[in-house]
Amino acid sequence: MRWLKSYPKEIQVFLLASLLNAAGGSLMWPLVTLFVYQELGRPMQDAGLVVLLQSLGGIIGQLLGGSLYHRLGVRKLIVGSLLFNGLFLFTLPFVSTHWYWFMGAMVMIGLFNSMSMPAIQAFIGFRFADRRGELFNIVYVANNIGVALGTALCGVLADISYYLSFVINGLSCVLFAGFFFVYLSKIGTGDSQHIDDNNPGRPKAGRGESTGWLLGQVRIYLFMGVATLFLWLGNSIWNTGVSPFIVSSGLLISYYSLLWTMNGILIFAGQPFIHLIRRWFASTAQAQMTASAVFYLLGYIVILGFHNYPAFIVAMILTTFGEMLISPAIPSFVSERTGAYAPFYLGVAGGIGAVGRVIGPYVMGIFYDQGGLIPVTWVAVIAAVLSLAFYLVHSVAQRGVMLKPRQ
Repeated sequence: MRWLKSYPKEIQVFLLASLLNAAGGSLMWPLVTLFVYQELGRPMQDAGLVVLLQSLGGIIGQLLGGSLYHRLGVRKLIVGSLLFNGLFLFTLPFVSTHWYWFMGAMVMIGLFNSMSMPAIQAFIGFRFADRRGELFNIVYVANNIGVALGTALCGVLADISYYLSFVINGLSCVLFAGFFFVYLSKIGTGDSQHIDDNNPGRPKAGRGESTGWLLGQVRIYLFMGVATLFLWLGNSIWNTGVSPFIVSSGLLISYYSLLWTMNGILIFAGQPFIHLIRRWFASTAQAQMTASAVFYLLGYIVILGFHNYPAFIVAMILTTFGEMLISPAIPSFVSERTGAYAPFYLGVAGGIGAVGRVIGPYVMGIFYDQGGLIPVTWVAVIAAVLSLAFYLVHSVAQRGVMLKPRQ
């Protein structure tokens, strides 16, 4: 990997650890629905309920992770949440025979997995402040390489045992926790401190603004969070629109999985194109968010106009470009504009956006049952238009804004 050698050794180690953890995590998420339906013998309604509860736990985890960053310290929060996530993954083989215990474990997995996310994003923003935008993007690419590796293995492991996938996922969490414990100890980040955004790598005492005051700074997070909510709601068209349409059209399910294989390849191979987009049209994080919504909207318009498999391929290409723009843009913007408050706002914005992932499948399911792919695509188009509008409002609201502590 030549691109990896261009970074300092410290970053190389971090990227490889993130890649391996993403690979471990992706062993599980494609299998949850099948595990509940096939292994546990529960109806699809129960499988959907488990995914819903896990997503709700994830929203709470995002909010807690951002709020507790300065109170617990980066090491305790990241290492602790990863260890607890691994612990609950290890319990799945034992609690799966008790339905309510299994649901509870899945809620805890969603919570602790998401709790580490704003903390890790904030750590990157603080530690590598001079290259944070570039690092957020390359971590995103590395994680997707890991996801591609993990999803390729998950089917093989599931043929052996679903439980083996869960255990290996738990092991990857524990190893990632161990990596962070050693890594953060080595760079001298204390549990009662956070990394100074003005002097990356040097710990200093945290600041104590009230939660009410932080939430009152709505221009920083609210419009962006609502825009992301609509973005993820519309993106549910793939699972709750395109997927059943492909099957009902008589095509093999492998045609659907091929779309996601293309997504993973494009995230890596399409970086030069995205670099040009950032260079020529979207140099700021706000502009990248807006451009992302445009790509998503164009993808859904293609599906609406043609609604066949070639259209799905074109739409997947367009929406993948949108994904490649939005994923690093939000943490980069928050880290740049909010300084020491970044963990809190990463958690709040991520929590608001995650609501779209929770309600999207349910909303799309209702419309698909009523009329098939066309009404679902209209929902996606309207959601993308609303997302674009809120990103534009967010961009205008940021003019001259830089969050600073009260004197």
